[in-house]
Amino acid sequence: MIALSPLLAACPSVASADTPRELLTTAAFQTTDKGRALALIGQAIAGSERILTTRPRDREATLQRAIAIGYRGKLTRSRSDVRASLEQFERLAAEDARDPEAQMVIAGWHLGAIDQLGSLLARTALGAKAKVGETALNRAVTLGGHRAFYPGMAALLQIRNDHADVARARRWAEAAAAAQTPSVLDMQMKRAALAILPALQANDGKKAAMLARKLLPFGRLPD
Repeated sequence: MIALSPLLAACPSVASADTPRELLTTAAFQTTDKGRALALIGQAIAGSERILTTRPRDREATLQRAIAIGYRGKLTRSRSDVRASLEQFERLAAEDARDPEAQMVIAGWHLGAIDQLGSLLARTALGAKAKVGETALNRAVTLGGHRAFYPGMAALLQIRNDHADVARARRWAEAAAAAQTPSVLDMQMKRAALAILPALQANDGKKAAMLARKLLPFGRLPD
């Protein structure tokens, strides 16, 4: 069974309505119906491909198409989609090693695979590695500047994947709570960090992890 989240349709840049990024943000964070989520993902793929027809090297369209394919893979359990998304994430990271968003989607891919499949199956079936994901996660936070999105997302991913490592998740959640919110996504991740912070401060990693699952992409879909 393949079910993982490449993580984000969402970075801290502002998106106008109906762009691929906006469609994926709605699918990942607001939709409660799988069919509706897949329809939005399909629209995002089509929109990205239209842009790439005229601007083949458009980085934003390339990223959103890769995220959409990964999301489709998660919801349809398609190994080929899931693998294809990682290959594109890695190309984007190679083109710009200091892009925090590229690092974050790589982190989300590896850590999401491990969360969904377990470390052994995720490694053998998909090549997912915890160390690669954790390294990318740390890089994303370091490169992400003072925006709330990166430490907020990192806190959610960290505590979801390791509810015993409360200290690191708490540091990131506290950083997100104090960080700048220049976009809707920054504000959303700041709220998410504030939502899990009381449990982290109480050293209740299990409760924080349970909350984090609901706040990460597709957390609103029924189990």
